[in-house]
Amino acid sequence: MQLVVKNEETDFRAALIVDILTAKGWTISFAESCTAGLAAAHLVDIPSASNVFNASFVTYANDAKVKYLGVSEETIAAKGVVSEEVAIQMAIGTARANNAQVGVGITGIAGPSGGTPEKPVGMVCFGFYIDGKTMTTTRQFGDLGRDAVRIASVEYVYSFLATMLPRLTGMKFQA
Repeated sequence: MQLVVKNEETDFRAALIVDILTAKGWTISFAESCTAGLAAAHLVDIPSASNVFNASFVTYANDAKVKYLGVSEETIAAKGVVSEEVAIQMAIGTARANNAQVGVGITGIAGPSGGTPEKPVGMVCFGFYIDGKTMTTTRQFGDLGRDAVRIASVEYVYSFLATMLPRLTGMKFQA
């Protein structure tokens, strides 16, 4: 089975994001755990992505989040690795490490195991760092299966960015 994010709407949003970042002269970097690089991979499906993307991190292990992204061990111990607090530290860490104006952190439980009553399978936390502003959110996609949770997470990231980047930059693009 091949895991891909091929959705016309998500493809359109990725192209829009590349256009906005290109116009601003900004770059984007991802810090991915449960999506394991799928969000970054989708961006490079856009031919002009090299204008806005130079590096990202796949930090599956907690130690890697601490070492490469500067996530606090104390935050992991207090809030858990699947938390908005860790997701935003991942987003800020990847942006700083790669001198990017936009950083995205994704951490969650794709399944089939690992869920708890408080943090069930399908729960994914997102952190967004955009030109010094930070936002976090948690989505519960449900126990859809590992691949479906990962794809839903990437689709959410592109939907969020396609909405927020124009708002935060004041840029308007025609469809």
